[in-house]
Amino acid sequence: MTSGHWTPNQVKLAFHLYCQLPFGRLHQRTPEVVNLAKLIGRTPSAVAMKMCNLASLDPAIRESGRSGLGNASKLDQEIWEAFHSDWESLALECDQLRHELTPGDSNEDLSIPEVEESTEQDFTGETTSVVAERRVKQNFFRRAVLSGYKGRCCMSGLSEPRLLIASHIVPWSRDKKNRLNPSNGLCLSAIHDRAFDKGLLTLSDSYEVLLSEELKRSKEPFIVEVLQPLDGRKIDLPERFVPAKEFVARHRAECFVDSHG
Repeated sequence: MTSGHWTPNQVKLAFHLYCQLPFGRLHQRTPEVVNLAKLIGRTPSAVAMKMCNLASLDPAIRESGRSGLGNASKLDQEIWEAFHSDWESLALECDQLRHELTPGDSNEDLSIPEVEESTEQDFTGETTSVVAERRVKQNFFRRAVLSGYKGRCCMSGLSEPRLLIASHIVPWSRDKKNRLNPSNGLCLSAIHDRAFDKGLLTLSDSYEVLLSEELKRSKEPFIVEVLQPLDGRKIDLPERFVPAKEFVARHRAECFVDSHG
């Protein structure tokens, strides 16, 4: 096993995994931690400690009282800031690093299954490499978002992974820089995701659900029973990567149907 200073690539891979594991699984016995330790020549305890140090940089973790180990290095801070300034490039870089360390390996060992997020995507004319890159990005975002919400819809509490979507707050097409930013994501059931995507509901700055007037007036039994009770109810916030209020405000202004008269 390697000793001494961590390299930038090792820290990148540790942060990449940190994003995709629930906070409660950042320990040396977690299979994904053990696997990464083998790939980078570190002990599982060292990898777990590094991820806890990275957690100490996460505002959501600090505000919850779980401060990690509090020994984040300058390099840890630099990697944290690098990811937040360019999620896409670093997600792809880390996936490539894993492939180089163990050809054929990526993130298949992670507990959150890969699920195609959209049924409306058209890959016609795309090269194989472009499609592969897109799926790497989507799967990273999905895992980061769902792990933060402990695999439950933040509005309904649904925990069936095949019915959960990592929903973008600011749509994928409108903000390239934040496409993979977990703070631009909500874990929603397929029906809640559709309503959010179509602007039939949104969030306040205090993370309360705001229903459109159309949904409020609806007599449709499903809407009355499932969606109308959500109005004014605060969503369940993630244990890390809390939705950025700037993204929530943009969704209200740009997507919410009542904002357009």
